[in-house]
Amino acid sequence: MTAIPATTVANLRDLGATPLPGGRVVRSGVALRSGQLARLDPAADPAVAALGIRTVVDFRTEQERRARPDHLPPGVRVLVADVLADFLTSGTLPAAARLREVLGDPASAERELGGGRAHAMFADTYRAFVSTESARDGYGAFLRELADPGSGPVLFHCTAGKDRTGWAATVLLSVLGADEAAITAEYLSVNAAVRQAFAPLVEGFTAQGGDPEIALAVVGVTPDYLAAAYDEVTRRHGSMERYVREWLGVPDEAVERIRERLVTAP
Repeated sequence: MTAIPATTVANLRDLGATPLPGGRVVRSGVALRSGQLARLDPAADPAVAALGIRTVVDFRTEQERRARPDHLPPGVRVLVADVLADFLTSGTLPAAARLREVLGDPASAERELGGGRAHAMFADTYRAFVSTESARDGYGAFLRELADPGSGPVLFHCTAGKDRTGWAATVLLSVLGADEAAITAEYLSVNAAVRQAFAPLVEGFTAQGGDPEIALAVVGVTPDYLAAAYDEVTRRHGSMERYVREWLGVPDEAVERIRERLVTAP
């Protein structure tokens, strides 16, 4: 898990070098994660251009994609995998997909997320990453894309690159055999970058009287969020292996291809 010092993409990280059992590691340059790509400019950002990204998996909602469309080099394939689509039909889009809106209105944030409700609502969202049909379709498509050697280096992202993207990284590392400590370390490693990216919004929010605890819950990730998703996997499927095979619909052959692409000696 290596932070890439990009100037036009926030929270850009390579899952490469994440430790795996038997002294192996995740291969670098194949699976990358980030925040949204609305400001991406490979011409002005050599660190990004050097990655040779060929496929982008976008976990954002249609509303997010319209508001801040990705700027991608010619020839990059885009796979839209809106894991929160089922929420749109109910009109209850989670805060994870409304960060700017939430941080722009302290009074509304207090009504919706005050009194500790922010943590509870994010935990519910993580459970939905496991239980909803749209999440099943999105995360299943993501893994199947990684199983295709022709997909080239794959960059997957949402808006901040922490929640929807964080669960995607967790599922992928689980497939590769990473242990809980390595997965949790990778998951939490985004906090500094996300808080830096959203610092102006957080400062404006608190300057208007917004609760700093709400801001921290919204722009950060915690072990509790990840634990909620794990609990849902256990409750519904018994194991990550069955979750991937039976619910996401990713067969063992595809899992083996993913491992062949991404597991290497250090």
